[in-house]
Amino acid sequence: MTNQTTYAATHVMEKAEFNRQYYDGVWSGVKLMSPSRFNTWPIFSSLVADFPHCLEIGPGLRPRLPINGTNFLDLSPVVVDRINQAGGYARVGNINALPYPDRHFDMVCAFDVIEHVFDDQQAFRELSRVIIDNGLFSFSVPLHEDLWTSFDSQVGHHRRYQPEHLQDMMTSNDFILEQSAVYGMKPRSQSMIKLGMWLLSHFQRPTLFLYDLFIFPLGLCLQKPLNFVPGLIATTEVEKVLFMCRRAQREEQTH
Repeated sequence: MTNQTTYAATHVMEKAEFNRQYYDGVWSGVKLMSPSRFNTWPIFSSLVADFPHCLEIGPGLRPRLPINGTNFLDLSPVVVDRINQAGGYARVGNINALPYPDRHFDMVCAFDVIEHVFDDQQAFRELSRVIIDNGLFSFSVPLHEDLWTSFDSQVGHHRRYQPEHLQDMMTSNDFILEQSAVYGMKPRSQSMIKLGMWLLSHFQRPTLFLYDLFIFPLGLCLQKPLNFVPGLIATTEVEKVLFMCRRAQREEQTH
């Protein structure tokens, strides 16, 4: 193994451990939020009627799918314990090695997750593997490398995506993009983001307490309904997108 390969492997492990420790600290100080509080609720609460065997990856304590009876996978034992107590089926695991059989789920969701993963190609392969033919895959990611800020570094992002790269990734893993919508609750003011990141890095628990008590509920009140359009939305002025994809029908091999 070369020095460069060793460095890369060490960097990946360190970043993964950073993400786990960071979010364990974040989630240990906040409440489990009902999925019905989010603007994703109207669409996903209705979809589970037709796609009942569901998985949400990396929900934290802000799941978007109905908790009761839904499968969840998260790096944080704190999250897993809390979701299980609320009636979900949660387990600790990694998106790059999903602990489920092939073609297991009708619908899989990963909101604000894939940008945290070093090997996103492997993540997409695993996601494609566990979804049934014609099943749904919905995910959100931040866009545009030139919009990278201290917020991305602080929360453990590996990248922001270029839209054309995402489309290639979906196609190469047999996902057909059906709809997309503007998504996210991050404030536009860079000054507010920098202040929030400084407070979070220096005074994590009191900052999270105040955020959970006042700022996050305000953000929920200001959410706009999701406006899905066919295919890919115009992304020039968009910071984050929610994608709705269909897993293409597999061609069965004959022997």
